[in-house]
Amino acid sequence: MDQGQAAASADPDAIPFVGAITRFLDEEAPAAIRAAIAKAGRKDMLDKSYPYRREMGGDDYDGHMKRLQIELVKMLHHLRTAGQRLVVLFEGRDAAGKGGCIERMRENLNPRSAYIVALPKPTEREAGQWYFQRYIDNLPARGEVALFDRSWYNRGVVEKVFGFCSDDQRGLFFRQLPDFEKMIVEEGITLVKLWLEVGRAEQLRRFLAREGDPLKQWKLSWIDVEGLKKWDAYTEAITETLQRTDSKHAPWTVIRADDKNRARLAAIQTVLRAVDYRHRDKKAIGSIDAAICGGPGLLHG
Repeated sequence: MDQGQAAASADPDAIPFVGAITRFLDEEAPAAIRAAIAKAGRKDMLDKSYPYRREMGGDDYDGHMKRLQIELVKMLHHLRTAGQRLVVLFEGRDAAGKGGCIERMRENLNPRSAYIVALPKPTEREAGQWYFQRYIDNLPARGEVALFDRSWYNRGVVEKVFGFCSDDQRGLFFRQLPDFEKMIVEEGITLVKLWLEVGRAEQLRRFLAREGDPLKQWKLSWIDVEGLKKWDAYTEAITETLQRTDSKHAPWTVIRADDKNRARLAAIQTVLRAVDYRHRDKKAIGSIDAAICGGPGLLHG
């Protein structure tokens, strides 16, 4: 039994896994990671390979985000009137900021037309279906936007790292995936695949903040705690998955998300540039920061 689980079973009022992140920091985290977290200010970037040393200022972020929100509303109006469809996959490291990006993208959009897909663990029946089947059930109809908070790429990364699938199942996934995504695109659905990458020290800092926040403590899971110990295994699985699934018809966009502000702007810009909607204001969208947003080559800095 995990120590966090043991504590919770001893104290029925304890929140599961609170304390497990701090124990990992004190007992298992590499010394360089501990040192980086200890000496950094709140807005300092921890990863030396990240191209900026400080978080983007609030005024610059707020002004640009307001313009992007207007463009998102215009984009959805076009999709609805033209009967077009959009799928955005949000993938990335744990604590990379997927949820925050999704909320910023959806906050001013009609929830009847722009919806979040966050599927739980497969049921026994779903586990006996074709792997892609339950994802197909959540693809958008005309005039809709589906924002996937994790997607079919679970099989490429998380299931591999934790042994939730066999090598044969994962091999079949890689063989079928190109045709699956090609069918989505040929159906006329715009498919945008985003991978949010975050440095190891920043990931741990965010989990520590989550552990200390009563509003976020319940988000912690066994996967989060154990995943911290599997950084290298994750890196290997992520690298292989992006290399094998980056295609001309369904390319990956990698966003270095150590700075949440810059990452959110880049994610929304990428989506807005992928949809050819009426009255698109390219000046309002702005240029995407190539230092933090690009192809799979950005994965390791």
